[in-house]
Amino acid sequence: MTLAGLSTGAVVVFLLIGAALVLFVSEVIPNDVTAIGVIAALVVLEPWTGVGARGAISGFANPATVTIVAMYMLSAGIQATGIVQRLGIYLADFTGGREFRALVATVCTTGPIAGFINNTPVVAVFIPMITDLAESTGISPSKLLLPLSYAAILGGTLTLIGTSTNILASDFARLLIPGRDGIGMFEFTSVGIVVMLVGLAYLLTVGRWLVPARIPVDSDAVTEFDLEDHLAVMRVRDESTAVGEPIEAFDAAHPEVRVLQVRRNGEAFSAPHTDRAIESGDALVVHGTLQAVNRFREATGLAHEIRSDVTEETFESAPTDDVLAKAVVPEDSRYVGETIAETGLSEFHRTATLAIRRGDELIRHDLAERTLQPGDLLLVRTTPASIRYFTDTRVLVVADEVAYDRLAAADVESIAPLSSKTPVMVAIMAGVIGVAALDLLPIVIAALAGVFAMIVTGCLRSADAYDAVSWNIIFLLAGVIPLGLAMEATGGAAAIAELLVATGAVLPIVAVLLLFYLVTGLLANVITPVATVVLMIPVAVDAAGRLGADGFTFLLVVMFAAATSFMTPVGYQTNLMVYGPGGYEFADFLRVGAPLQFLLAVVTTLAIWFVWGV
Repeated sequence: MTLAGLSTGAVVVFLLIGAALVLFVSEVIPNDVTAIGVIAALVVLEPWTGVGARGAISGFANPATVTIVAMYMLSAGIQATGIVQRLGIYLADFTGGREFRALVATVCTTGPIAGFINNTPVVAVFIPMITDLAESTGISPSKLLLPLSYAAILGGTLTLIGTSTNILASDFARLLIPGRDGIGMFEFTSVGIVVMLVGLAYLLTVGRWLVPARIPVDSDAVTEFDLEDHLAVMRVRDESTAVGEPIEAFDAAHPEVRVLQVRRNGEAFSAPHTDRAIESGDALVVHGTLQAVNRFREATGLAHEIRSDVTEETFESAPTDDVLAKAVVPEDSRYVGETIAETGLSEFHRTATLAIRRGDELIRHDLAERTLQPGDLLLVRTTPASIRYFTDTRVLVVADEVAYDRLAAADVESIAPLSSKTPVMVAIMAGVIGVAALDLLPIVIAALAGVFAMIVTGCLRSADAYDAVSWNIIFLLAGVIPLGLAMEATGGAAAIAELLVATGAVLPIVAVLLLFYLVTGLLANVITPVATVVLMIPVAVDAAGRLGADGFTFLLVVMFAAATSFMTPVGYQTNLMVYGPGGYEFADFLRVGAPLQFLLAVVTTLAIWFVWGV
């Protein structure tokens, strides 16, 4: 097969891949929707792709897809034990207010945990812990959140179940390498340990100095979101039309401005969700643009207390039922693609959105019509009950509301109680790992059996199990798997492999391995790691065959490269989750992640070459 002699089918598949990559990178539509479009396109173009309806939907029945569904559910069961939450309290006690200890505690616990629990929910649980840990140690949360994400990514290389790309690579090993029945649970753990140790050493030394302190220590949320001109205190005068008006009705009558808090005789209560009426002398804390607040003042006869600046302390000095919090929109949130008005946050969850940070952009006006995107950081005024709802449903990841102060061991039980089912859940998870490691059952069956055991023993409700699955990732998997198989069947993978194999004429095979790592890693930082694995593994295995090398060695290099995406916030979901709470700029990921990416490219390639040869 030569590049000039590409079959028509290969050309069609390449065009389809090109279109999918453009959509993945631009995110004009969600990636999972793009994957659904790929399924439809493969069938419509069946005369050239060779993929019929049954083949196009084969990704849904693929063992890797089913295994990943089960692992999401098992991770939810472990999260429910309270073990991870309790660990956060012990970490705060261990640090003793020292920055380096806080960094050590963050990366050295997150990494190993992420080897056995899906790293995305691990980071979701750890973000508020680490944010409050930073506050208790007097350092910027930015110094800990990026290392948190990187450590979770590194931990995913420890075991087969550490990340979805590992499970997907295992299935490709079964399909493409004769005599292979997938990858063992701990088959590559020795290399994973080396990768994690080198990565953690980097984060504790070079990375420590490269990670910026974007958010000041003890930063005020109002200042952080530049809301000084969007919050004001209004005094109710005797002649004001507001006197005697129910707060909720008064707030609804003036949609440009929202009343957040009412102060009266040294007390405060939340607004607008209250049946209280406004009285003369009340102080109203309101949110709106400067122009809207001025129009509001003139229309209602209120007095603007110019010298009363609103800060975070303004809300905390007079406690109410509501709290000020920051929350991240995760990639799999059902709020993605909806406007804030459509989410019903205000109507159903008593949550007022005050500002949105989107990368380097701050959005503070016309918020109701803003469409939410993955990674958005919201500053909200909400309630503890709503926070519990957001946490349980994972529609938002609350970044800083819960304070994990250093506590005596006697207090831990009341703050982070362990579930009565904890021993059972831990035993079930250990059983799944043990059965799969001993090859008594395929990993997909072991994982499904574990989910069944958790549900029938009452450790996990079926509704919670389904809610725990990131269905957008599942649809992404199901869509790109047949695309990779079509590329292999039409000769497209062989054509790319031939191009890369040509470098073998001037480079030793170990250098070709390194080239595959670099190409895969760069691609994974731009599109999803899942899509990268699907596209690159068939190419790598084919190239290995042409070079007379071990296909499994090349497959492992691609697997590790795709699983370790450090250079962009969009390359890995955990990077996106810390992007907003850390106040990072896009360039921060490149500055900190690029040296780590290239360091691990060399270390991983040499480690795999040493263990498996070529």
